[in-house]
Amino acid sequence: MESLGDLLKRTPIGGEAIRRSAELMDELLADPLIQRFRAKHPELDENTIRINLNRFYQYVKEYRNCEQCPGLARCPNDFEGHYTMLQCETNGGAVQMYDRKVSCKKFIARQNEEQIRSRIRSFYIDEKALNNGGYSAEEIMTNDLNRIEAVGQLMEYIDRTKEQGLQTTGLYLAGRFGTGKTFLMCYLLHELAKIGHSGVIVYMPDFVEDLKAMMHEPGKLKETVDMMKETDLLIFDDIGAENLSPWVRDHVMGGILNYRMERKPTFYTSNYELDALEQHFSFTNKDGDERHKGERIMERIRSYVDVIRVTGANKRKR
Repeated sequence: MESLGDLLKRTPIGGEAIRRSAELMDELLADPLIQRFRAKHPELDENTIRINLNRFYQYVKEYRNCEQCPGLARCPNDFEGHYTMLQCETNGGAVQMYDRKVSCKKFIARQNEEQIRSRIRSFYIDEKALNNGGYSAEEIMTNDLNRIEAVGQLMEYIDRTKEQGLQTTGLYLAGRFGTGKTFLMCYLLHELAKIGHSGVIVYMPDFVEDLKAMMHEPGKLKETVDMMKETDLLIFDDIGAENLSPWVRDHVMGGILNYRMERKPTFYTSNYELDALEQHFSFTNKDGDERHKGERIMERIRSYVDVIRVTGANKRKR
């Protein structure tokens, strides 16, 4: 941003320069912002003001920029998301001026949002869904009145966790395609990340395919599984849509869910009701019908979730 000195350098030399400099000084000192500052600090003498004119100019210029903020990406101030604040102190009878850079509200909000997002890991999830932190509870409630009951149950869970701490049971969101189940889970993640909880959300069809490749990378597989065991909030998105193998079902998912039982909540979104999901887990392309194994993993799901049925219009249809 141009300083007062740079502005004066562009003024023609000679008497015109002196006249223009005096005009700029008078305009600056007449600014209501400077007048308020001087009223707050009557100890400021004319000499101190003249010595620190560039500080006053910077202060006024950046304050006015902030009043007409074009957004962080186009911030015209010297330091993006910051503005100049002035301080006046008297030391040993001498009045001294200081300036410092202060973060604006938009910059602080962005920092907070980045800190929240740093607690959330996602695998194969559309970033648009994860960036829904700007929505209010009221907006989500009224977005589709057909799912208002489901949203109310989700909000109750969020409030309960904020009041009582991390729960041992999670939620199972069941409903047709496009009713916003993933969106609601991302909202839950975002809200609980605000109070310090970590979270992982996994799109199951793609994740299962990657797990098969990880069989040949034991280090990466262990790191991924351990992360899902330890995270505060784990979401399996679109469970039931994956091409299941006995190894994924029994060793990977079974191990993760067995570890999290009674420790941390696990969440699910699915087009299946729980009974239909059990049928899905009871059959694999490799081993055919294995009802007892389907029942075993469903016991680790069914006993640790509250079921929420999400109704409403398909948001993906145009």
